[in-house]
Formats: sequence, C-alpha cells, structure tokens
Amino acid sequence: MIARGKNSSNLRWIRYLFPFFESNVETWSVEARLLRWLTLLWLSIGLIIQFSASYPVYGPNNVIRQLIWLWIGMIGFNFITRSPLRYFLNIAPWMVLLVLGMILSTLVPGLGETVNGATRWIKIGPILIQPSELMKPFLVLQSARIFGDWFRLSWKIRLQWVGLFGVVLAGILIQPNLSTTALCGITLWLIALASGLPMFYLLSTAIGGGLTGFISISLQEYQRRRVLSFMNPWADPRGDGYQLVQSLLAIGSGGNWGVGYGMSQQKQFYLPFADTDFIFAVYAEEFGFIGGILLLLLLMAFATVALSVALKCRHRVKRLVAMGAMTILVGQSLLNIGVATGSLPTTGLPLPLFSYGGSSSLASLFLAGLLIRVARESSEAEVVPMKNRRATVNE
Repeated sequence: MIARGKNSSNLRWIRYLFPFFESNVETWSVEARLLRWLTLLWLSIGLIIQFSASYPVYGPNNVIRQLIWLWIGMIGFNFITRSPLRYFLNIAPWMVLLVLGMILSTLVPGLGETVNGATRWIKIGPILIQPSELMKPFLVLQSARIFGDWFRLSWKIRLQWVGLFGVVLAGILIQPNLSTTALCGITLWLIALASGLPMFYLLSTAIGGGLTGFISISLQEYQRRRVLSFMNPWADPRGDGYQLVQSLLAIGSGGNWGVGYGMSQQKQFYLPFADTDFIFAVYAEEFGFIGGILLLLLLMAFATVALSVALKCRHRVKRLVAMGAMTILVGQSLLNIGVATGSLPTTGLPLPLFSYGGSSSLASLFLAGLLIRVARESSEAEVVPMKNRRATVNE
C-alpha cells in the first residue's frame, strides 16, 4: 500500500511535467472546460504565427525559447487550476511587494537592463525578466482582495494598499512604460467599479489618472511624438510614422483572405517588432480580413465565457478576480490590435499568447489559470452539499 501511494505521488508529479494534458477535465464545469480549450486554441494559433513572424530574423531560435517559456507557464497554469484560489489570495500581498521590489530595482543603475530606450528588464544570465508583466496576476489578486472586502477594512489598511498600488503604477511609469501603467490602472479602476466603491472615489481617481497620463505625455518627448505620428503617420512615413505605416501596409496587403501562411512580405526586415508588438500585422497580412475577424470572434468567445463565470460567481472576491483576469487578457489584446490597425497610438503592449516574450507568456497563462480556477470553484459551490464543502475546497 505504501509503495502504491508513492507510485501514485510520483505519477502526479510526472503529470505536472507534461502540462498539456489534464486527466480529470471531464469533471470540470462547462465554463471551465470552455475556457481551457479556448486558452489552448489561442496559444496554439499564437505559436504558429510566432514561428512565421520571427523566422526571417531569428530562424527557429525564438520559437524554441518561446516553447520553453510556455512549458513553464503551462506547468504554472495547471498548478493554479488544480489548487484552491485561497492559496493564491493569501500569498498575493507578499508577491506584490516582491515584484514591486523587482520593478524598483530596474531603476537602479547597473541592475536594470535597457532595451530600445526603456529600462524595464532585469537580466539574470542570458534571461531577461520584465517585472511589470509578472505584476499583473498578483495585482489582480490583491486588488480583488482589497476592493472586494473594502467596506470591512479599516481606513488604515485601505490607504496603505491604495498608496501601494499607486507606487506600483509610478514605478512602472518611470521605467518608462506608459502603456502597461495605463492597462494596470484601468484594471484596478474596473475592479474597484465592479466592487461597488462610491462614485466619488472612482471619478476622482479617473481624473487623477487622466491628468497623470497627460503630464507624462507632455514631459516625455517620445510619447508625444508617438501620439502626433498616430494622428497622421503618412506625414513622416520614414521617421516617427514608420512603424504604423509598415503595419498598415501589411494589413492592407492581406486583403480578404490573406497572402498565405509564411508569405508575409512586411516581416522581411520592413516591419519593426514583427514578432512582438506588431505581430497582429503579420497575422492579418497572412490570413487577411477573414482571419482578423476569426481572431476577434475567439476573443469575444473568451470574454463572453469569462463574463459568464464572473456573473455566476457568488463569492465577491473571486468574482473580482475573474473580472480582472478577463480585463487584462482581452483588453490588452484589443489594445494591441488597435495599435497595429492605427486606431490607437503606438504602445509597447504585447499581444497575449501571440507575442514573443517569457514574462508576458507566464503572466497571461497565470491569469487564464486564475480565471479557470474561479470557474471551477463557482461550479463546485453550486452543486456540492454543505457537509462536503470542506472536502471540495481542499481538493
């Protein structure tokens, strides 16, 4: 019996090393299964496009590195979907402080790594870590905790955490990284809105955030030039408007049905950041307008199921976790697509599960795992009798 128990434990750990398979998925709720399959579909399409977008410049190296990051991310993804959400809510405040320390360390000369004029990374040997990306899942967890229990917390705790959230946003903004700051700020604001905070707090915070963004754009010349070039990229097609012009040329070249997989011309050293910020332009050129619509339908399906999970969830904090995870995954995707199509000013936000980047991939998979875990626990809370609830939570 002891040997059999040991073998079972070993098999369980081996299963974690092959994270693309889940033996008990048939016991999950419909929403949890749908979200899992939509995540895997999203991830698979992203890998296919990543290979096409990065091959002309990097060969197979980018995809190999991306596969390693995704393997690590999927191990974390499966661990999150199998573990009670309360564990992650309990460690969230400590992780926020840890990752905040990493963000602030990028501002210390010699510790932060500067790439393309921004110091957003920490270099550990050959590996670049972007703390602002890793902050996203923990920011969602801790803000859901604080705003979900807002009316039961003392003013001291409220002010401490609101101030700490402000320090997180300021640390990201100084790097400089206005786009991630805006995304995190909007997510915090939407979680606070969903929690039912008084409108006075929400309006004053929104005004303050808008003024901060305006001041940042006024003081940072490159941000101001991005906004001006976005309004008319053809005024300087070889200078400030170059990225957007090349992106629009790629999307326009795709027509209705695209030029075919692997046949994009703009990725051949014309389109900057074809494997990261502007990967949607490569996708649109190769799969056309129809492919773009299908991707938007995938995002819509993901958002619809995620919103259904949030609305059905009876636990206040868990509902806010679902709202926050959905906001970042789908909202960031729409912002990236908006930039590539010229609907929004050029920013450095990656397309989740498409763009190359280890930190972004980990954060996206962790957020998807949290969303699925909320779906699992919401379903279990509805069907399990009271006397068995303790056993279910400890699964």
